[in-house]
Amino acid sequence: MTQNSFDVAVIGAGAAGLNAALILGQARRSVIVFDNGSPRNAAADHMNGFLSRDGMNPAELLTIGRGEVRKFGGEFHDGTVVSVTRDSEDLSADFSVELADGSKIQVRKVLVATGLTDRLPVELEVFGERWGRDVLHCPYCHGYGVRDQPLGVIAKSAEFAMHQALMVRQWSDDVVLFLHRITELGSEDREKLAARGISIVEGEVAGPVVEDDRLVGVRLADSTVVARSAVFVGGALTMDPNDAILRAFGASRAETMMGDFVTVDMMGATSVPGVFAAGNVVDPGAQVIMAAAAGAKAGAGINMMLTNDDLEVALALRS
Repeated sequence: MTQNSFDVAVIGAGAAGLNAALILGQARRSVIVFDNGSPRNAAADHMNGFLSRDGMNPAELLTIGRGEVRKFGGEFHDGTVVSVTRDSEDLSADFSVELADGSKIQVRKVLVATGLTDRLPVELEVFGERWGRDVLHCPYCHGYGVRDQPLGVIAKSAEFAMHQALMVRQWSDDVVLFLHRITELGSEDREKLAARGISIVEGEVAGPVVEDDRLVGVRLADSTVVARSAVFVGGALTMDPNDAILRAFGASRAETMMGDFVTVDMMGATSVPGVFAAGNVVDPGAQVIMAAAAGAKAGAGINMMLTNDDLEVALALRS
């Protein structure tokens, strides 16, 4: 780092963080981006649904993004942020960002773009070995890549099961819903699945069946094997936002279908003055292109707040 104070600290160098940093850099703000090198989509080898970037490896996108941010003066620190604190009780005061090595950086505003962590239930953790390859979570991210193949769906509730099974059916006419530990699937839901030709497999799931480094089936607790070449487990996941920084500030939260997440306004501002958030840390369903867009809006929101602060200082100097 060439300095120890910046206009903005961006914590997280995924699509949201990098796009925010790009917007801020082009607005001639000094920006430092912190990253611990653990993107949510590290296991994925390509992106879908990103206009002009469809099929690109997400790691390549991040490499290009870093280069663009640097072009406008942005700096990077590859390490873990331990804490972010306000330097005084004055809500307009600067923030102090403490790093794992004990050093501190002073910044005027903070953007948290630290993403989330996907967690499978303990009994399904064995499927994690195939994560991002043929054990998948998002049909929009992976559905086209496994189109017309025998697909499976595993969820943790009837609501999630219905949602994902009916969606996955768009990419294949051979879809099986594994009930696993779901006990409350009613006759109306069963009729809906039958109408779309989705089969139901009763019994608890035990694990994947892999041959020649590819998924070929799902084994049940009774040793029955149901042939499948890919399984969607998005409805079985717990999505834990990496939001310790936001929780420490007491940012307002709300319960969503995917869990408890910090709320932000349309420009990414949290309830904590000067603290913004964007991407999966506040929006679990955001694909890469959505996270990037949220980062761009947050960058613009931060720049507007800084502009207003600068104006107040200038007016005070004239009085």
